[in-house]
Amino acid sequence: MNPERRQVVVVGAGPAGSIAAALLQRRGRDVLVLERQRFPRFCIGESLLVHCLDFVAEAGMIEAVDGAGLQLKTGAAFVHGGRYSEFDFADRFNAGRPHAYHVQRAYFDKLLADSAAAAGVEIRYGQEIVAADCGAGGALLGVRSGAELGTVQADFVLDASGFGRTLPRLLGLTRPSSFPVRSAIFTHLADGIDAGFDRTKTRITVHPRHRDVWFWLIPFPHGRSSLGVVAAADFLAARAGTAEQKLRQLAGEDPELAQLLAAAHWDTAVREISGYAANVASMCGPAFALLGNAAEFLDPIFSSGVTIAMRSASMAVAALERQLAGRPVDWQGEYETPLRRGVDCFRAYVEAWYDGRFQDIVFHPRPTAAIRRMICSVLAGYAWDETNPYVAAPRRRLGVLAGWCAA
Repeated sequence: MNPERRQVVVVGAGPAGSIAAALLQRRGRDVLVLERQRFPRFCIGESLLVHCLDFVAEAGMIEAVDGAGLQLKTGAAFVHGGRYSEFDFADRFNAGRPHAYHVQRAYFDKLLADSAAAAGVEIRYGQEIVAADCGAGGALLGVRSGAELGTVQADFVLDASGFGRTLPRLLGLTRPSSFPVRSAIFTHLADGIDAGFDRTKTRITVHPRHRDVWFWLIPFPHGRSSLGVVAAADFLAARAGTAEQKLRQLAGEDPELAQLLAAAHWDTAVREISGYAANVASMCGPAFALLGNAAEFLDPIFSSGVTIAMRSASMAVAALERQLAGRPVDWQGEYETPLRRGVDCFRAYVEAWYDGRFQDIVFHPRPTAAIRRMICSVLAGYAWDETNPYVAAPRRRLGVLAGWCAA
């Protein structure tokens, strides 16, 4: 049987895939999305950054998202041992929207995918890529749908498969992450909170005795929240009990968090993922580019995953459009290198969080307003805006600032 012939195949219908496909469709390109799962499906990464909405708007989906009744997100709050520090997106270095959203990803991802489909994008669910050959002449994909096997030939493939990391797996591109192995235990619950919680902010709580252990509390509408704990994998493995017992016990060790959740109803299965940080040898190659988590995932602490995914979709489509129009494209120089600059900025903040320097900055009793606005821009997702000194030289700036805070 001859392979089906398409111009562009997008692997995965999550945020990166839906944004990329919608952008290509708006440019008049022939695009097919192949998604392994059926939507809606459970996923974490539920606290969007403001920069995400720039790409939602670019893809023509902002009206659907703004009108979906999502929980408003105005910033982030950090809590540790009675200390409280918040960053408000409206008070930041760069201009733009003052808010983002907290989202239940099962609903949000389907909203984006349905918006792309409504704009004319063809999405096929239940399609698993089982083989891939990407060369100078294009790409050939082996596709399994139930018991049937088929092939699709494309000029180019954008891999937005997220943690499935389809092409890195099939093409041997996976490389170890430089980050220590960490695990996350998480669930959704009816939080029962009636006071003491700003539902427009993600709440990050540092464990009272272990500074490298932290909790997220992400509010949704109708009194529900996402709760999770992140710690070194061996730390969590050493704890006795089931995943739910570990999460309950650890959350109970922080007095403020325990008080907030005293009336919570634990009505959803508790899940655990480990060793999620990943890297690849290259984000691009002959006839393919990797988007978002398919290429690299850092850590959930600053909710950067969806932002990186959407940013990569926009950048990859811009480069691909030039290539499809017959112009030469240096994928390394025009896509991977500039994308990694923002990823590496986020990386500097993640590293500083876990070694304690960024926590010292966040909880300093005499914050410098101008510097906090620059940092707030990074927390809002603008890790590629090199007019911001705390983006242009994040490691040096954070090092100097942490030294000042410790003095």
